[in-house]
Amino acid sequence: METRGQEVHLDKEEARGGETSGVVRYVLLISLALVIIALSAIWITGALTTPETGGHADTEKAAAQQQDQPQ
Repeated sequence: METRGQEVHLDKEEARGGETSGVVRYVLLISLALVIIALSAIWITGALTTPETGGHADTEKAAAQQQDQPQ
C-alpha cells in the first residue's frame, strides 16, 4: 500500500483481499460434471424401468389382444 498525499494506492492483491488462484472455476466444472452424471443416471434408470410403450410395442399388444378375442 502506498500513500501519495491523501490518496491511497493499492496493488491488485490488496484491493481484492486475496489471490486469484481460479479455484472457483474448478468448483464450477466439477459440480457441473456431477450434475450431468446424476441427471443422466436418473434419466437412464427411469427409461430402463418404465414399461415399454408406443410404436412397435403397442402394435404387438393390440394384435395379441385381437387374437385373444372370440369373433
